[in-house]
Amino acid sequence: MPQNLQIYLASKSPRRRHLLKQLKLNFKAFNVELKEEIPDGEHPVKSVKRLAFEKLELAKAKVKKGIIITADTIVVLDHYVLGKPKSKRDAEKILKLLSGRTHTVFTGYAVYNSVTKKTIVNYERTSVTFRDLDVKEIKDYIASGSPMDKAGAYGIQDDFGAVFVKKINGCYYNVVGLPLTKLYKTLKEIC
Repeated sequence: MPQNLQIYLASKSPRRRHLLKQLKLNFKAFNVELKEEIPDGEHPVKSVKRLAFEKLELAKAKVKKGIIITADTIVVLDHYVLGKPKSKRDAEKILKLLSGRTHTVFTGYAVYNSVTKKTIVNYERTSVTFRDLDVKEIKDYIASGSPMDKAGAYGIQDDFGAVFVKKINGCYYNVVGLPLTKLYKTLKEIC
């Protein structure tokens, strides 16, 4: 792990902050504002890596010395990106689309060492299959407010959204917001 360098997580996501705490990292967190646009036809891997890198470029202006981590997560169903819901109606539409089907979660991340000037950008993909959801549980979940700040309108880790998931294929932590194993190996490599 990084020695004598402060680690910075440039993300407002409480889930990402929690994941870094699991690694017992001493880090500081701050947010960078980026209008996350994905052009039609851009491959999801390219999208999440590009967005993570763009966030990194913004974060560099706030850190003089240290290791910076940024990330971006998207949910893709049938080549269509399902972002964070814009309204309760949008959340309901997204969850109905996911019901009984398999979607893919992509997380891109970027790590930068300000001393060596080395940058590593990588990604992870995980397939998630939902069981069939009934309308009442979708509406109850939306009423809780939980889906409103999450790509794909659900959280797998700490709320009722976990019971929507029938199975996953790949890294669980990627679905939460950071692929921990890959990120840990990247942090060791970047020092």
